[in-house]
Amino acid sequence: MVQVAGSDQQKMLGPFKGSFLMKQSKIISILFILITLVFSSGNAWAQNNSFPTEVGAVEAFSDGLVYPLMSKFNVPSGVVAIAQGDKLVFSKGYGFQDYDKAIPVDPETTMFRPGSISKLFTWTSVMQLVEQGRIDLDADVNAYLRTFQIEDSYPGQPVTMRHMMTHSAGFEDSFLGHLIIRDPSRVVPLAESLKKYQPARVNPPGVHTAYSNYATALAGLIVENVSGMKFSDYVQKNIFDVLGMKHATFVEPLPENLKDNMAGTYAFEGGTFVEKPFEIVSNFSPAGASSVSAADMMIFGQTILNGGEYQGRRILKEETVRQMLARNPAYPDKMDGVALGFYELTENGIPIIGHHGATFSFMSQLAIDTENRIVIFASFGSKQGGQVSNEVVSGFYDAFYPEQPDMPHTPTDFAERAGKYAGTYLGWRMNFSGIEKIMALLGGVSVTPTSDNKLLITAGGKSAQFVETGKNTFQELPGMNKMSPGEAKVLFIEKDGEITGLLLGNHLLEFFKASFVYSTAFNYGFLALSGIVFLGVVLRRFYQRKSIKLMEPGEKKALRAAVFASAANLLTVVLCAVVLVVAGDSILAKIPLSLKLWLLLPILSTITGVYLLYWTVKVWKDGLCGTLGARIRFSIVTVCALFMCWFYYFWNILGFNYLS
Repeated sequence: MVQVAGSDQQKMLGPFKGSFLMKQSKIISILFILITLVFSSGNAWAQNNSFPTEVGAVEAFSDGLVYPLMSKFNVPSGVVAIAQGDKLVFSKGYGFQDYDKAIPVDPETTMFRPGSISKLFTWTSVMQLVEQGRIDLDADVNAYLRTFQIEDSYPGQPVTMRHMMTHSAGFEDSFLGHLIIRDPSRVVPLAESLKKYQPARVNPPGVHTAYSNYATALAGLIVENVSGMKFSDYVQKNIFDVLGMKHATFVEPLPENLKDNMAGTYAFEGGTFVEKPFEIVSNFSPAGASSVSAADMMIFGQTILNGGEYQGRRILKEETVRQMLARNPAYPDKMDGVALGFYELTENGIPIIGHHGATFSFMSQLAIDTENRIVIFASFGSKQGGQVSNEVVSGFYDAFYPEQPDMPHTPTDFAERAGKYAGTYLGWRMNFSGIEKIMALLGGVSVTPTSDNKLLITAGGKSAQFVETGKNTFQELPGMNKMSPGEAKVLFIEKDGEITGLLLGNHLLEFFKASFVYSTAFNYGFLALSGIVFLGVVLRRFYQRKSIKLMEPGEKKALRAAVFASAANLLTVVLCAVVLVVAGDSILAKIPLSLKLWLLLPILSTITGVYLLYWTVKVWKDGLCGTLGARIRFSIVTVCALFMCWFYYFWNILGFNYLS
């Protein structure tokens, strides 16, 4: 069943303005299902926890979920496709492929950007070469590289393909200004890009899980080197062409025969949809550069479901697919893990394998349920598209495979050990050596014990209460918003009696327990205090000019040092805000000249801080500033200035620490 939503219905939605909530959308979708089943002439959905026999029930579910969420979050386009076994049961486009021309999305031909779901094509390519004996999963990847080598940061512990496929190679994250770009002239050969943007290795391989776009792109380069073909050509010949995927490509921008099929890249601005430039991922192509229609993505999903074969066309041996989807035995059974490229989720007790994908303008999810032989693909446009795509899979299982969650029992003695879990946790997927490190202040996980023997966990703008269900294991209370994909569980990592980290829902979301210097409370608190102190110093310079004239020469110089440091730091912070506001999202695709020039200010501020420290020593040594109280106040200014020096240094703002 393939549908293109009628243009009249689409136009009635206008720019999709509305006020439905996600939970309301799920309720609406279930009501749609019930109405469909009551009035359907065929066999009704006969039993709970089974695939619906009425196609109308699937459409009712999808429409009831998707339309309200697209309305609420101003999503311009999307597609949902659901298959069982070899049968494509439902496929429907929502919104417009071209909003200005009111061309509706066609699930057969409209191409979306699935982002990191592209990685599954890369891992499939790797496993094809493993089948042929041309790649060894456990060999040092440097054996397959020609123009550069991965740094030997941990002698005797080389990075292997298996490490990269399980996202445990140990690379730090890096993306600012180079992962997704908009200017085609900045595209360089894959080997050149990966040599230039090689990130630091911050962990020994196999120790921690940190999702890595670089590692996947490196795997694609190895496919190039081993096969002798450009990566995009290899995938086209050995996967897309073999399976008959006619609307799938890694070529950017799209080839002439496909460019008219691309869903527009839109952002909702000023009450309407504004078209944005095509996103280019070619410098890291294997990590996320594909464009594909829902119909073709379903072919790939069904191929994996069928053990590497689709309608008589095979891309992998069945035993190879089993190897690729096998759970990594290193992961504890309590949590979903990572297979070779695919990751595990659990929906209502049902194990699922698949992948999420995100670009700046498209959000997608592919789920493969081997137990019930179901494949689901959802992709939606705009930054808010994830508010829809992320709900499709969980909503489907809530509607057709519901599970009555057990209410976890709250241990009465939990307060005795609750304190050891409290703190701030940061993801291993972060940058440690560059300017991007400061983005850790925007995220992370906060864990706080509550008075009723639970943990309040906040992450990604969501907060929920968790109950202890076993040693270091916690379950989210039923009815709360899910904190992570799949089932909301938390497993704290303990070493030598100390809590050192946690896993949130899935092994890809591994966090380390950060010291207080990483905490938002410390950093934002001291920044706010420093700002108030600096502002007071500057204002005093203007409002107490007469009394300043009466000061001794040494005191005037000391005050001048305090004013210089205060003004420099205030200017640094204010201009940072201006640069970021003016640059907007474009800063992600290219580091602007304004930011590069702004980086001179932290250097200047640090110099003024050191100069102020010199005068602080003289103030105390020579008894300047008159009274003890005045010297203490002067020293407070110095402490704030030195904090700013530390802040610039610790968060890698001191200097030009970027890769673009």
